[in-house]
Amino acid sequence: MDERTLRVLEYNKIIDRMAGFAQSDSGRERALQLKPVSDRDQIIRLQKETSEAESILAVEGSGFLAPFPNIRHQLRKAEIGSVLSPGELLQVARVLSLISSVKAGMSEHKAKAELELIPSMIESLQTQRILLDDIRRCIETENTLYDNASPELAQIRRLIRRANDKVRERLNGFLHSPQMLKYLQEPIITMRNGRYVLPVKQEHRSQLPGIVHDQSSSGATLFVEPMSVVEANNEIRQLMAREEDEIERILADLTAHVEEAAGEILSSLEILIELDFIFARGAYSLSISGVQPRLADNPSLRIVRGRHPLIDPQQVVPVSLELGRSFTALIITGPNTGGKTVTLKTAGLFVLMAQSGLHLPADFGTEMGIFTNVFADIGDEQSIEQSLSTFSSHMTNIVQILKQADTEDLVLFDELGAGTDPTEGAALAMSILDHLHFRGIRTMATTHYSELKMYAITREGVENASVEFDVETLRPTYRLLIGVPGKSNAFEISKRLGLSDELIEGAARYLSQEDVRFEDIMGSIERNRTAAEQERQQTRALLAEAQELRGRHESQLAELNEQKANLIAKAREEARQVLRSARAEADHIIRELQLLAREEDEKKRNRAIEESRKRLRDTLGRMEDEIHRKKPSRYSSAKSPKNLQLGQTVYITTLDQKGQVLDAPDQDGNVLIQVGIMKVNANISDLRLVKEETRKEAGTGRKVRPRSVSVSPELDLRGRNAEEAMVEADLYLDNAFLAGLKEVTIIHGKGTGILRSSIHQLLKNHPHVESFRLGKYGEGETGVTVVEIK
Repeated sequence: MDERTLRVLEYNKIIDRMAGFAQSDSGRERALQLKPVSDRDQIIRLQKETSEAESILAVEGSGFLAPFPNIRHQLRKAEIGSVLSPGELLQVARVLSLISSVKAGMSEHKAKAELELIPSMIESLQTQRILLDDIRRCIETENTLYDNASPELAQIRRLIRRANDKVRERLNGFLHSPQMLKYLQEPIITMRNGRYVLPVKQEHRSQLPGIVHDQSSSGATLFVEPMSVVEANNEIRQLMAREEDEIERILADLTAHVEEAAGEILSSLEILIELDFIFARGAYSLSISGVQPRLADNPSLRIVRGRHPLIDPQQVVPVSLELGRSFTALIITGPNTGGKTVTLKTAGLFVLMAQSGLHLPADFGTEMGIFTNVFADIGDEQSIEQSLSTFSSHMTNIVQILKQADTEDLVLFDELGAGTDPTEGAALAMSILDHLHFRGIRTMATTHYSELKMYAITREGVENASVEFDVETLRPTYRLLIGVPGKSNAFEISKRLGLSDELIEGAARYLSQEDVRFEDIMGSIERNRTAAEQERQQTRALLAEAQELRGRHESQLAELNEQKANLIAKAREEARQVLRSARAEADHIIRELQLLAREEDEKKRNRAIEESRKRLRDTLGRMEDEIHRKKPSRYSSAKSPKNLQLGQTVYITTLDQKGQVLDAPDQDGNVLIQVGIMKVNANISDLRLVKEETRKEAGTGRKVRPRSVSVSPELDLRGRNAEEAMVEADLYLDNAFLAGLKEVTIIHGKGTGILRSSIHQLLKNHPHVESFRLGKYGEGETGVTVVEIK
């Protein structure tokens, strides 16, 4: 792409913003190198990568890929045999840890059909689990190793602690001796040159035999190692030397393991950097509400409500335009500051962004072709040093464009032919446009010349466009109108600004009849277009209202059908219960009759049979009544209301439903009741008054808030007392569980340890906590607690 065009269209500002979303310095450098390409397959891949990253970030948030260091230098050191420091090994572990977390996080998205490229890249990552565990087991901070890094190191450090205790015990004997205290400057034990010493007054040097290791700046204090602890101090120094040797051996061993896996780690690091670059594009797309454009088969563009990405989203006016289908040249006219140049820049910038794999801040349906080059002559770049006027500067650039432009290119001209005599400038502009049009080069140009409006009307394949201007407010609306040449508003604007009618009429006499007729036609077209636009907007509003009403009615109908189905199901269940009860009673009576058939006494048998018949009739009558009667409710014993008021809630005994009174009872006692979405008539004798129950929230008075599903992975409790911290941590853990977080960090600070103890006591019994631990180096150490959520 032409470098001047990239600068003029402010492409580099877009790239800077996108690079700002990268998580690593290496990813940021990779993003800043992005340039538009013209290979179709490469553009398709770049666009798909951006779409996949956007899809993942929309679910996971920005935490999917954490910041990571560039460890190329550490890997090179390991390969040439240098021993890595604890800090360098921790940086390697940080990258290996990120690789593991990225692979684990990707497993949740593998089932998505639209994800293909990113999962394939992540699948290529090598986790190095054993090496990561070894580094974490051995390295504590950038300067220290854990005691259990090796059995030998643990043994040496135990001996050092024992020897230290032995020396301090002997020196404490001096501090507790009244005789010796008067010889000491202060009753403390300190260290000089790695050896324990006592601060002795200069004048009492001879009273404490030993080795002088240092003295104060004033010379009044000597730091003396008593002879009684020299051997013990020597033992400590020997143990410390052994400790250094063991640490060096452990670091060399870990470095050797890094060197063995250096090739795989470097390969995974390059994949991480590329993923960081891809996710930066995805994050930028989310920030501008971007969409993936369709790729056209020919050099063309169709922008649907495109928004310039460098203009405030609250102020930018969307623009829709197309080029390269039914016409190959677009002439845009309109007033100054009306948005012509912004439209030109938006079109050019969208081409560059699309061919860089970036999404576009536009609506779906946007389609971009592939251009080999984009050339732009925009802005005033006259040079005083080169003695070039505005016109000369533009013409120099235009000459270069005409030499280089080809059929697969896009050419953008701002104020073509301006800066010189209007007649000659218009003629030059039309000649240049003819040259490009006949060669089939896609061209967009802005102008003030009315001659170019007629040119666009009379040339096939050339189309007019204009930026709308509101004469009433004397302000542009920044809307682009395709197919409508811009009307000169000079007379209307001058009149509204106070120029007399006499002067305006005098100016009109200087216009030719052709100019007057042309402006009249343009005015008529503009008025008709405005009226049609207003009618179209009214039609859209009415259509939207009709669709809303239709949706509401369909929803009410569905709810009514659901209520009907529920009532039918309930009635059927009640009928089944009545039938089961009747069958059971009948079976019981039949069994009794079968037993009576064996009775020898005929009178007794007949009397018993008659009693059974009577009982059976009673049962059937009771079952029949049950079918027609609803089950009793708590309102059954209440009396019918006498003075019903509009809006009162009543219970309808025949329907077993509650409703609100809509009308007063008529002369027959019938009342219109609103039951759900239905309106029903019911007699007042079937109604019972319902007392509205109020429920008071019980509890301590603490306000219950709805839990959020968007939860930070960190909770900072510093500055809280223990009680406040436990309440806030409890609520946070609930929110984290609902949000699906697997691991969170609670920051409580180091301090006295009271807050940490309270939080740990809460975590031990919390139902959502699987496990917890203190932070490691790089996580905050004892100042934070890392919690694993169930």
